[in-house]
Amino acid sequence: MKKILYFYPENPLLVHQGNNARANKLLHYFRGREIDVDFIGIESKSFTTTDLKSLLKFDFVKKGKLLKKKQSKGIRYLFTESIPNKIRLKSKKLFSRLRYGSKSHFNNFIKGKNYDYIIISYAYWMPLVIDNPHLGKAKIIIDTHDFLTAQFQNEKGFEIGKGFETEINILNKADIVWAISDEENYLFSQFISKPIYTIRHGLEDKSFSRKDCQYDLIYVASNNNHNLKSAEWFFEKVYPLLSKDFKICVVGRVNQVVEKQSNITQINYVEDLDDIYHISKVCICPMLSGTGVKIKVIEALSHGLPVVCNSRGLDGLPSKFDNGCIAEDNEQLFAKQINKLLTDADFYSKKSTEAKLFFNKTFDTNLVSQKLDELFF
Repeated sequence: MKKILYFYPENPLLVHQGNNARANKLLHYFRGREIDVDFIGIESKSFTTTDLKSLLKFDFVKKGKLLKKKQSKGIRYLFTESIPNKIRLKSKKLFSRLRYGSKSHFNNFIKGKNYDYIIISYAYWMPLVIDNPHLGKAKIIIDTHDFLTAQFQNEKGFEIGKGFETEINILNKADIVWAISDEENYLFSQFISKPIYTIRHGLEDKSFSRKDCQYDLIYVASNNNHNLKSAEWFFEKVYPLLSKDFKICVVGRVNQVVEKQSNITQINYVEDLDDIYHISKVCICPMLSGTGVKIKVIEALSHGLPVVCNSRGLDGLPSKFDNGCIAEDNEQLFAKQINKLLTDADFYSKKSTEAKLFFNKTFDTNLVSQKLDELFF
């Protein structure tokens, strides 16, 4: 039986956030294949020992540990972390999220465990395993999740060339690299000598014929800066161009920048997003910036919902056409496409069918599981 250590810093039970949903699906895969999984995360307000106990209770993991985000500060901290951090270039500082004591706590957990694979999420956590004498014969997999140089490019003092070099050097320290899209696979493969696999976010097909819907539009987003900026654009530029008869449901912490309106239902948290998708007709995904696959787009396609988005909403999709999505960067055209989907039954049926077909040949969970089986078995 395979034995894996899975490091993922955030709470994989909070599936309304795309990266967590991906981690959650990976845990489902491991459980379904009866792979022994130990888990290490980072303790936070949204990831507590209670959450870790839930992962154990549902048999997602055999053993688990949460590393504290901040360790005690003393003389050793001053010379091993504080002063070096002030000296290091911004481009290099961003690529390590280690805190004083975190590596030693990590090592205490893995000593003598003899894992077949150790999966590290995000390049900035790779220092946990680089030059680590306690890894045994484990193969190191880096699940990149995203192209971090693109994410960091607008940080003050960040040097793109040095940042890219740092990221590539880190990825080359792994035995296997996972990319979330073919686009990022292509980019990394130009500079990385290690095997690279595209491991997409897989979901079950949940599409069905809709007749009466409670909501015309569904918009799901967290409150990261990319989403907040994009939501402000939509509600300032596009929303005034839409009929006030259209009922809109906004789900997630993006609601902090959404003003109350009679035709807008605001839900900060819902236990099961499927319940909302099932009673919605069209998904919107305004995205002006950001990198990587938009998990909310894949979720909508899995329900057979057409998606109206900006060009950034297509990032990571292996096909930019005939995929159930309509991308417009102009607010007038964005609104026009929403209006057409909600008033033209034939057009809606065409885009919904596209969404179902594209999803089933690209993101169906069985396809992703087959790819993982090739690696682990």
